[in-house]
Amino acid sequence: MKMMMNKIILLNIFILSIIIGEAQINSAKITFERKTNLYKKYKDNNVEDWMKEEDKIKIDFFELFVTDTFSLFKAQESDLREQMSWATSKNVVYQDFKLKKRYTIKSIWQEEIHMLDTLWYRNWQITESSRKIAGYQCRKAIWKPNDSTRIYAWFSYDITPSTGPESFNGLPGTILGLATEDGGVVYFAKKVDILKPEATLFVFPKKKKLRNEKELIAELTKQYGKEKWFKRMLGNMFGLW
Repeated sequence: MKMMMNKIILLNIFILSIIIGEAQINSAKITFERKTNLYKKYKDNNVEDWMKEEDKIKIDFFELFVTDTFSLFKAQESDLREQMSWATSKNVVYQDFKLKKRYTIKSIWQEEIHMLDTLWYRNWQITESSRKIAGYQCRKAIWKPNDSTRIYAWFSYDITPSTGPESFNGLPGTILGLATEDGGVVYFAKKVDILKPEATLFVFPKKKKLRNEKELIAELTKQYGKEKWFKRMLGNMFGLW
């Protein structure tokens, strides 16, 4: 009798592990909406003097392709003419989790800059707070890049790759929501398509001139370090994302 009960328990554990394994998602395409408050982003430039209140929120759409070993974050392609395209950046970020490499394409003054770096490391604090995003229950985590700044992330245990928008990673699941503490920049997933992305999506571009982030910051600092606007620009480009 005891042996029979043990067999039943083991069978139930086996069935449960199959159900849990099937419920978890290890590859997908996730569509994000990003809202940027331009009044907050350009608060040192008297933006209220030349921008209408109804135009202060700029919305951009992105796609995140994820697998167990790679992710690719990029702007969603559109034939529509974009208003104020200059006001926000649209980085392309490849992450290779096996090689721990990050390939980023930034547009700086209409020049495409290609960078190769190691993956970001962020010291996350996972909280008990949760919310549902795009139909998935998510847990809230906090990252403090410095004493005055907090970034909030909401990740789902159901989507297993440790990645997210921009260069974010390092949590036990995919980030479906991301926000600065002041709400100046907010990313939220709008749709999750369960699919297996083509492997060719994750091939790093081949460029002769590659910088790393440290080299690019040094280069920009040498040229513009004395300008009043430079420190804020540097923070927007490199400090968080």
